[in-house]
Amino acid sequence: MKLLSILAAVAGLGGMAGLVLYFGFDAVLASLQAMGVAGFAAMCAIHLVLVVFMGLAWWVLLPGTRPLRVIWGRLVRDSGSEVLPLSQVGGYVLGARAVALAGVSGTVAAASTIVDVTLEFIAQLAYTALGLAWLAQLRPDSAVALPITIGLGVASVTAVLLLAVQRRGIGYIDRIAERLGAGWAERTASGAAALHNALAAIYRNRSGLWWSFALHLGCWIASAAEAWAALRLAGVPIGFDAVLVVECLMYAIRTVAFLVPNAVGVQEGAYILLGASFGLTPEMALALSLLKRARDLTLGLPAIASWQWLEGGRLWRRLERRRPTLETPAAAIPVTVPERMRAGSDG
Repeated sequence: MKLLSILAAVAGLGGMAGLVLYFGFDAVLASLQAMGVAGFAAMCAIHLVLVVFMGLAWWVLLPGTRPLRVIWGRLVRDSGSEVLPLSQVGGYVLGARAVALAGVSGTVAAASTIVDVTLEFIAQLAYTALGLAWLAQLRPDSAVALPITIGLGVASVTAVLLLAVQRRGIGYIDRIAERLGAGWAERTASGAAALHNALAAIYRNRSGLWWSFALHLGCWIASAAEAWAALRLAGVPIGFDAVLVVECLMYAIRTVAFLVPNAVGVQEGAYILLGASFGLTPEMALALSLLKRARDLTLGLPAIASWQWLEGGRLWRRLERRRPTLETPAAAIPVTVPERMRAGSDG
C-alpha cells in the first residue's frame, strides 16, 4: 500500500507539473498575481473560520472536553492530510493523537474520530447531492453528471455499511477474539470492547450527532466561499452557485482518489475539467488550486510543528523517568578486592 501511495504521489506531481507547463507557467503565474495577497488572505481567513466550526462539530461528540483543544486537533488532522505525504487516514490518526495529548483518553479519541469522519462523509454526500441538483439547473447537458451520480449512489451504500459496522459490527469482533483463546486474544477483546463501548456512548448522544452533521454540512456549503472570494478579487465574473458546483464536485472526485496523497494532480485536473463548464480558464483553475495548496502549507506547517513539539516533550519526559539515577556517590561505593589478587600481592 505504501508503494502504491508513493507511485500515485509521483504520478500526481508529474501530472501537476505537466499541466502547468502545458497551459503556460507565465499564464498561471499571472492568474496567481491577479488573485493577489488579498485573495490569499481571504482564503486563509475563511478557512480558519471553517476549521473552528469543523472542530466544534467534533467537540459536540465529546461533552466535557474543552472546545479549543478539539479545534486544535481538527487543525492537526487537516494539516496531516494536506501537508504531510500521508493519506487521509494518516491525518485522522494525527488528529486523534493530538486530542489524546490534550487530555482525552486514546480510546475515546479514536472512537470520536471514527464517528466524526463518518458524519462528515455523510454530510459530504448531502453536499454532493446539492451540487448535482444545481448542476442539473445550470448545465443540464453536463457530461460529468452521470458518473458522479453513480459514484454518489455507491458512496451512499458505503456510508450505510460504515454506520452498520460501527453500531453492530464491533460486537462480532469481540466474539471472534474471545473464541481465539487467551493471551493476545484477550487483549484484543478488551481493546475492541473498550472501543465498542466508546462508540456506543457517542451514538447515544443523539443531539450531538445531529449537531455534528449540521455543522459539517454548513461547513461544506460555506467552503465554496474561499474559492469564490479569491476569484472575485481576481476579477473573474463567476457566481457563487457556479463555484459551489465546481467545489462540490471537485471534492467528490478527491474523495474517490483517496489513495493519492494530498490529491496531488487530481485536484488540479478536476478544477480544469469542472471549471471549463462555467467559463473558468485552465490557467485560473490551476492558480486557484495552487493557491489552496499554499494556504494548506501556511496554516498546516505551524499546526504540525506545535503537535511535534508536544509529542517531543512528552517523549523526553518519558525518557527522563526511565533514566536510572545514581543516588549513592561513586566514592562511597565500597571496593572489594578478590582473595586471589590479595594473595598475589602478599607474595
